Amino acid sequence: MFSPATRKSHFPSHKDPNLRPDPPSTPLSESQNQSSITNRPSTGTPAPWASRLSVLARIPSSKNTKKGSDADRIEPVYVGEFPQVVRNAQASFLQRSAPGDAGISGGIDRGSSLSWIICGNKLFLWTYLSSAVSKKCVVLELPFTAIESRDISTKSSHGNSWMVCVVNWDTTFRSTEKVGLECDSAGIVICNQKTQAVIYWPDIYSEDGNTPIVSLPALDDESQVTHSFRGGKTKANPREQRNWNGNGYVVKPSFLNSFIASPIPGASHECIALACHSNGELWYFRCTSSGIYRKKVSHGSSATSTRDSDNEHPSMTKGYARSLVWRYHHFVVSEGSSRQFFLLTNNAVECWNIQLTPDINISELWSNEIVGADGDSGIKKDLAGQKHVWLLDLQVDDRGREFTILVATFCNDRISSSSYTQYSLLTMQYKSGQNFSLENADTRHGKVLEKKTPMQVIIPKARVEDEDILFAMRLRVGGKPSGSSIILSGDGTATVTNYWRGSIRLYHFDLPWDAGKVLDASVLPSKEDSEEGAWVVLTEKAGIWAIPEKAVLLGGVEPPERSLSRKGSSNEGAAEEEKRSLAFGGNIAPRRASSEAWDAGNMQRAVLTGVVHRSAQDEESEALLGRLFHDFLLSGQVEGSFEKLRNSGAFEKDGETNVFARASKSIVDTLAKHWTTTRGAEIVSMAVVSSQLLDKQQKHQRFLQFLALSKCHEELSSRQRHSLQTIMEHGEKLAGMIQLRDLHNMLSQNRSDGGSSPYSGAPNDMSGSLWDLIQLVGEKARRNTVLLMDRDNAEVFYSKVSDLEELFYCLSHHLQHIIGREQSFIIQIRRACEISNTCTTLIRTAIQYKNVHQTWYPSPDGLTPWYCQPVVRSGFWSVASLILELLKEAMEFDLSMKSDLFSHMEGLTDVMLEAYAGAITAKIEREEEHKGLLDEYWKRRDALLDSLYQQVKFLVEARHQDSDGIDVVELKEASLRELSSPLLSIARRHEGYQTQWNICCDLNDTGLLRSLMRESMGPKGGFSYFVFKQLYEMHQYAKLLRLGEEFQEELSVFLNQHNDLLWLHETFLNHFSSASETLHALALSQDDGSALVIDEGSESNHTKCEPSLADRRRLLNLSKIAAMAGMDSGFEMKTRRIEADLHILKLQEEILKLYHDNKEKQDTTLLLTPGELIEMCLKSKNRELSLRAFDVFAWTSSSFQRSNKSLLEECWKNAAGQDDWASLYQASTAEGWSDEESLRFLRGTLLFQASNRCYGPDAQIYEGGFDEVLPLRQDVDLVSSLNDVGSSVERILMQHKDFPEAGKLMLTTIMLGQFGNDVDEAENASPME
Repeated sequence: MFSPATRKSHFPSHKDPNLRPDPPSTPLSESQNQSSITNRPSTGTPAPWASRLSVLARIPSSKNTKKGSDADRIEPVYVGEFPQVVRNAQASFLQRSAPGDAGISGGIDRGSSLSWIICGNKLFLWTYLSSAVSKKCVVLELPFTAIESRDISTKSSHGNSWMVCVVNWDTTFRSTEKVGLECDSAGIVICNQKTQAVIYWPDIYSEDGNTPIVSLPALDDESQVTHSFRGGKTKANPREQRNWNGNGYVVKPSFLNSFIASPIPGASHECIALACHSNGELWYFRCTSSGIYRKKVSHGSSATSTRDSDNEHPSMTKGYARSLVWRYHHFVVSEGSSRQFFLLTNNAVECWNIQLTPDINISELWSNEIVGADGDSGIKKDLAGQKHVWLLDLQVDDRGREFTILVATFCNDRISSSSYTQYSLLTMQYKSGQNFSLENADTRHGKVLEKKTPMQVIIPKARVEDEDILFAMRLRVGGKPSGSSIILSGDGTATVTNYWRGSIRLYHFDLPWDAGKVLDASVLPSKEDSEEGAWVVLTEKAGIWAIPEKAVLLGGVEPPERSLSRKGSSNEGAAEEEKRSLAFGGNIAPRRASSEAWDAGNMQRAVLTGVVHRSAQDEESEALLGRLFHDFLLSGQVEGSFEKLRNSGAFEKDGETNVFARASKSIVDTLAKHWTTTRGAEIVSMAVVSSQLLDKQQKHQRFLQFLALSKCHEELSSRQRHSLQTIMEHGEKLAGMIQLRDLHNMLSQNRSDGGSSPYSGAPNDMSGSLWDLIQLVGEKARRNTVLLMDRDNAEVFYSKVSDLEELFYCLSHHLQHIIGREQSFIIQIRRACEISNTCTTLIRTAIQYKNVHQTWYPSPDGLTPWYCQPVVRSGFWSVASLILELLKEAMEFDLSMKSDLFSHMEGLTDVMLEAYAGAITAKIEREEEHKGLLDEYWKRRDALLDSLYQQVKFLVEARHQDSDGIDVVELKEASLRELSSPLLSIARRHEGYQTQWNICCDLNDTGLLRSLMRESMGPKGGFSYFVFKQLYEMHQYAKLLRLGEEFQEELSVFLNQHNDLLWLHETFLNHFSSASETLHALALSQDDGSALVIDEGSESNHTKCEPSLADRRRLLNLSKIAAMAGMDSGFEMKTRRIEADLHILKLQEEILKLYHDNKEKQDTTLLLTPGELIEMCLKSKNRELSLRAFDVFAWTSSSFQRSNKSLLEECWKNAAGQDDWASLYQASTAEGWSDEESLRFLRGTLLFQASNRCYGPDAQIYEGGFDEVLPLRQDVDLVSSLNDVGSSVERILMQHKDFPEAGKLMLTTIMLGQFGNDVDEAENASPME
């Protein structure tokens, strides 16, 4: 029915069409297998038996042509077989059933990866992703009470009437990201569409939870509680409704259309199920371990049944409630206790909210009309030629924002008067800014959704079908290619629809043998939540198959042609295209199936990303390289190879896209043809695995020889360093994989022998963590590469050598599933040791390979090795973090077990820090930002080394806890030296200075300390700088200085920030001049460096003491002695400056003493600057302090005096104001003072003393003179031209208030001070009247 045109078959034309080859099945015993093969038709397509020939089975027996090989690329890929118990049940059921009875149904649950089949009265469930499905298949028997209800017990077709929901209890307790892991705990709820019987198994994996609980509907009650039925029989007359069968109306019972379920948070094995009824009712079922409570939701979808006049086709007779779907596929309890679901009705989409609380509350949030008069918001009805629109199914994307609706439209061609059905997909999305909740009751019937794209016509013209066939169609979304959908028809076909390269493409799933019906389709879980997975299909007879993305893109065909008449068509793009064609003069031919109307944009780009486009030149170069290398393997000759490859452009690309890198990758990733069988874990014991790996290694080595002999290696080394690095890393990974395989064999042998190895598994740990990791990585690779789905997980792991980083990715993201905290502590330790040994083996082997083949490698500048990549480092840290936790918890366990865990942690730390060092080095060489990475490296290095050393000390104490005697100290020291030796080696390579220091201190080994200091010479002195810092902080200054005897330059660098000790070291080095400068600076310093050190004999908790003025004076005296001892040029000036500073220090003591007599006592240890001392003197208004201000100025430099000239002027103003000059003048006039009396009285004034101190013949000044800064007298010739009134002492005095009256007396006073007791000279220099 829903079957687009397919590509022409490539099978031989002579094939008998009546013969159907056998479908794939689980391998039988040898005798059965032989008989089956013998009895098979000779011309039939072989089925994929034990050797996984499912892909080869579709290749025709005739000689392959290019066309045939292309066809093989678009074939489905075999994923897994049915468990044997399912095969047996199918065979038995078909023998008992009449031909044509359809009693087998099945499906796939996307969240739990469980697939199920109902065959007869049994329900089979298994994980379809598991490579050994026969080992874990749950078989549930449907209770007779539910099967026989409503008189259907005699009908074998009841299997098609059950709807199954899987309730994954794991998602309620942990993350939903479980790549490669089977569901551990799940409940099953099934509902019969016809009888409405509900069966609930609380936990199918539990002995207590696999007892079924049955609920049968009552006729009149709207709610009912039903417990487990052991017997009895209930009959009822079902509801009836009219249905259209294509010729007229018939009366058939209504039934349930859709069924969904969800766990209830906080409740043990309780879930809620929802079902929509074809008559518009919505029911919910609360399923518990004690019973099932069912109730009809008060508000149901309402629609009226109408009848169109044309062709008497029903407008809607059933399907008022068509489909139920959760808004989000995954449910996490932490995100809330409510969920939203969508209900598709005959003309609208409704959004409902359910509160998953003890009091279940279901309410409608909004309703958006899809089919109505407004075509912009959905589907416009009553168009010409359009008779009716059915909304068949609804699906929502993972984000809960985009809606895809499968639409069927009944149309009438006005030209031919023929009727047909058109199938379309309508994509809707939330309007921007819409946020509806229970509180927004007034907006629940507004426009919530809008079209994302115009409606996409997928089948323009199809035959008219009964409603039963229409409503049997199901829609699935979310698979690759991005934006594609898959439509499942009631007749058992599956069609993938995809918009690619401007048109709709349809891919019809088909197998060359009779695979039966397609029961369901789903999406393979992807490695990233943001990416889609490939489509996976469950067939009735041939197991489970995947549809690769390439198959959809390359094998899709366009829909069949539509009629010439577009008028009245529901295809929205048709009218738009006609308008566009007319606008361009009719020169543009109309295109197919609304491709012109779809703004594909991002969707098309997303689809194209799934296919790697390679140029023809790349393909030709790769083919040429393959031929040349093949000839080299046969003949050993390489003549002309380099020129041919260079001319073909083989050297134009660098990195992984390089032709040589791709060839190397193909060598190491070659997939063997006959590695595996369906025996699962038995693969690991087969010697062929190791043999194939060794063959790969030998071939890769020959490839390197080919590169060297052909001169290609030299070209790659100089021009394509990244490519050559990639090629060599393939060799590293291959060597690591071989060692890992040997380790795997050893662990498996130990388990089989039951030896006492620390890796020997417990009864519940027989597989081992390495095997689980291999399964996890292999499963991840199978899911990401659909073409590998028919291979075993272990086979994929050992084949995909170039993707070895994926092992560390799984350790980083899924370690909790390999080493679970719910396991016993002993098993956790053993599994952690096994994983740690795996990591260290891989990296050490890679490093060893690199060391052996060092000459083959290109220049390492700027190249980051693969084991230094972030994904590898992240995996290392995940394992290391887990082991650190285990070490902390392992205090009370066996010492040997803890020692083993410690040794593994030591090795893991070594390779992890090497990875960090390599990554940082590469970033530095590329001149990239590396501070963040460097901080992460330091933080993790210190955490690991510190934890390991703590474990060393614990192990030492544990070894000798029962030892007695005088030798116990020596024994502990010997054990500490032994156990810390490997750790010390790691710390030395990675600058773990704290660990090195701790070891040397605990061993009290000064020789070892000095040896380590000599080895480590970093930019700041390396380890020696760290040691100096530790000794300085511990106030062990004598030890610090004694180390300086050997490490003189390093200690000088360190002490540059510690002047309190630097002068001692400089004195030791006979650098007396430098010591003098250091002491001088230390004496006058006012920061923390001026603090004096405490002798190491003092208490360690003492702090530095601030030096007093006396201490500073002693430091200045030492500075003077050192300067004189140095006797270098200019030492006289140094000593004079030191003496001046000594005078200032003495003045500070005197000033403070005088100042504190009248003021509050100040801190005498605080060193004041000359400016602060002068201001203090001026502030005090004291005669003696006012004179001391001039003393301070006298011992300062001339530069200080010039820069503080205004302050000097204030000192003179202050000195002039200390005496009453008006009174002195009046007294001298009234009493008639003689010269001797005038000199006697004026000597007592402060002006005389200041003048004598600054300008007198005996004045002591450090540098220059006051005349250079502030002359005593003003030049008479310049008086009229000078505007600066402060240019001399005389001009300053002229501003005094008494100067008009006593000015001559004031000037005489300063002149007397300048000449001392020489009155005559003073009078001669006196100013004129």
